[in-house]
Amino acid sequence: MTVLVPDGAEVRVRPHRPSDPDIVATIGGTPLVALDRLFPPARFQVYAKCERFNPGGSIKDRAAKSMVEQAIATGRIVPGVSTVVESSSGNLGIALAQLCNFYRLGLVIVVDPRTTPQNLAIMRAYGARVEVVEHRDPATGEFLPARIARVKHLLETVPDAWWPNQYANEDNSRAHRATMREIVEALPEPPDYLFLAAGTTGTLRGCAEFIQDQALPTRVVAVDAVGSVIFGPPEPWESSHKRTIPGHGAAVVPALLRPGLADRVVKVTDSECIRGCRRLLAEESILAGGSSGAVIAALTQSASWIEPGTTCVAVLPDGGDRYLDTIYDDQWVESYLRQYLPQTDQERSQS
Repeated sequence: MTVLVPDGAEVRVRPHRPSDPDIVATIGGTPLVALDRLFPPARFQVYAKCERFNPGGSIKDRAAKSMVEQAIATGRIVPGVSTVVESSSGNLGIALAQLCNFYRLGLVIVVDPRTTPQNLAIMRAYGARVEVVEHRDPATGEFLPARIARVKHLLETVPDAWWPNQYANEDNSRAHRATMREIVEALPEPPDYLFLAAGTTGTLRGCAEFIQDQALPTRVVAVDAVGSVIFGPPEPWESSHKRTIPGHGAAVVPALLRPGLADRVVKVTDSECIRGCRRLLAEESILAGGSSGAVIAALTQSASWIEPGTTCVAVLPDGGDRYLDTIYDDQWVESYLRQYLPQTDQERSQS
């Protein structure tokens, strides 16, 4: 655009949009891609909702944005004053670190030894303070209850602290109504099946409630970890399995969970997650994270009962760049996992 100044000279003015988007505004709107090589469409069609394209690298960006912005809007937290305190195994910590840095909020993330050095470095790069819980909860043998106990202690000692509590915060699940809306709007018709990983169950609840509210025919398949308690006590054969892949499964039943959200539940082992990730990379050139591999493994298991001609959507929560030292490292897989997981998989197939 060109304007004239009083002396008649021309001055070029850079055109601009009424409101240029910031980095937070880019959260959501992730692509839906076909997985025709991995699942040939002659039987049924599979699409992947690739959440790694959020700016923080995972689906947790949606929940973090929803929880933090609602807390700011209601005055529960104040930029420049308040400190957010949360427990995370990785992705939510990174998402919160990005949001808190943007909104000038303090942040303390409580993690455990399973959090990778790369994830710790990313959180610290954004300015988060990271506290590592070294010991499991004596009663359950899990890290999550110990992390929650540390969070509660910090709430008593850190001034103006606020706990989003992703396992109970309904702004977590509300964020995923938009996730399901994006899926529906990207397809000619709503999908017949939606496969998604369950951890906090925020994605599950938000998507399922949108489906119910819109009276959609989509059936929801929740993907859980072997040994997880989300949908009930583990089967006896699950007791020998040690969960190491983060992102799905939980040691406690999330407060967000409601009856009837999932039409089916499929449990997968860590080795099945790894195989799912590597198949996705080999066939589709998609470098995906552990819970994405779990969703692919669940779809593979379910192929025998999925009706011909149906459409499935798999929500892939994150990318694999944060798993290069584990899932995509042959030596790590050989030395750390194969020593006990093949026996567990064999027990599962016989159960």
